[in-house]
Amino acid sequence: MRELLEAVADGDLSPTQAEAELRGYVTDDAGRFDAARRRRRGIPEAILAEGKTADQVVSLATSALEATEHALVTRVSDEQAARLESDLPDAIPDATVDRRGTTVVARTPAYESPSLEARIAIVTAGTVDGPIADEAQVVCEDAGATVDRVDDVGVAALDRILDQLERLRRADVVIVAAGREGALPTVVAGLVDAPVIGLPVSSGYGHGGDGEAALSGLLQSCTVLSVVNVDAGFVAGAQASLIARAIDGRDETGLG
Repeated sequence: MRELLEAVADGDLSPTQAEAELRGYVTDDAGRFDAARRRRRGIPEAILAEGKTADQVVSLATSALEATEHALVTRVSDEQAARLESDLPDAIPDATVDRRGTTVVARTPAYESPSLEARIAIVTAGTVDGPIADEAQVVCEDAGATVDRVDDVGVAALDRILDQLERLRRADVVIVAAGREGALPTVVAGLVDAPVIGLPVSSGYGHGGDGEAALSGLLQSCTVLSVVNVDAGFVAGAQASLIARAIDGRDETGLG
């Protein structure tokens, strides 16, 4: 405690960082940010922008940067992304803000990016599944894994996925995003020996077109795979990253 107070008094530690050390979270007008989640779980808390105002998103992202040198924001609108890009570097000098689709990652110069000796393949059945796969990819890359992206290989033409088998079989973990009936993850899981995470997407139309048919199909898969919720790109990426961390740490634990 005394060391923390002295560090704050000397300017070596901000009050936000001290709060994060003491409580494990930081509080602002927009809510609480779980600053200890990466240390506790290996994956940082993601700030869900959907349903929040731009001011709230910027406030929470600023708190995250102040506490952990890093902020991951998902489901951002164009307005929210523009505010993050303009406001974060003003609040945190030299902070960088990178956007991919509806996901934003911000870092300070002091942030040390992790690195994992593991490869994650991310596969999409069609172009419409891309934005959800993008969210998973940002999470995996942010965790330090190497990502191999394989797009538009749906089961309507099986040759497309069979042509990519050599790449997929080099992966340590595979995420497969598919809408409609969700058949592609089941097919891939029957062809590779790595863990497969099925990511159902709310693409399609008519009955079950909201992702319900894809989710139901994956839950009934006759090949062994894991399944996340509809459009849960962050969860799929986080789960794959945790598996990648375990693979990366095998030699250190004597299991490799």
